Amino acid sequence: MNLKIVFQFLSNLRSNNNREWFKKNNDKYQNAKVEFADFIDALIPPLVDLDNDIDVESSKECIFRIFRDLRFSKNREPYKSNFGAFIAQGGRKSPNAGYYIHFEPDHSFIGGGVYMPQPKVLKAIRDEIFKNSDNYKKIIFNTNFKKYFPEIYGEKLKMAPRGFPKEFKDIELLKNKHFAVTYNVANSFWLENNLFENIIKVFKVQYTFNQFLNNIIKKV
Repeated sequence: MNLKIVFQFLSNLRSNNNREWFKKNNDKYQNAKVEFADFIDALIPPLVDLDNDIDVESSKECIFRIFRDLRFSKNREPYKSNFGAFIAQGGRKSPNAGYYIHFEPDHSFIGGGVYMPQPKVLKAIRDEIFKNSDNYKKIIFNTNFKKYFPEIYGEKLKMAPRGFPKEFKDIELLKNKHFAVTYNVANSFWLENNLFENIIKVFKVQYTFNQFLNNIIKKV
């Protein structure tokens, strides 16, 4: 399976992000939507084999809507420029660490973890790293892990988070606002014959990171 129809639709949408064009090309959107859903449906079983905490059975539980929420956004484009899916226990709205697919021409990536965790979850993750930083470092500084995920994604605090001593030897590890990782992929990645094998290869490396986070989240 490859994603040529998805790629073509999103490429065209990027230059025509308006409701009039979208309405005229709704059939192309529907075809791309089906192709992406079929792709996620096919990806779920090998991911469940890798991480049996995942309990979703259908892409419908994982795929995000393409329609943007414009209520609080300065960007008035009505549609996202990507197709995305989050495969995790509980589906796309899950607080758990999971596996994310971001398909966007020229800006695609795969990865996951926990993005924008709730305050109590964020605090719990920081607490665990504070108590057992060596265990966490063995994961994120592993040579194979660094090959795909050289850094933790997203913004960091400038100062030590409240409640933690600034002199803590690994204080930088606690400053992350998200505990997520990304691996950028080229457009050609989606057209390769061994696409699923390549994705699972990356997610196998990510698995220990997700497992570390989920062991914490389960206790919150």
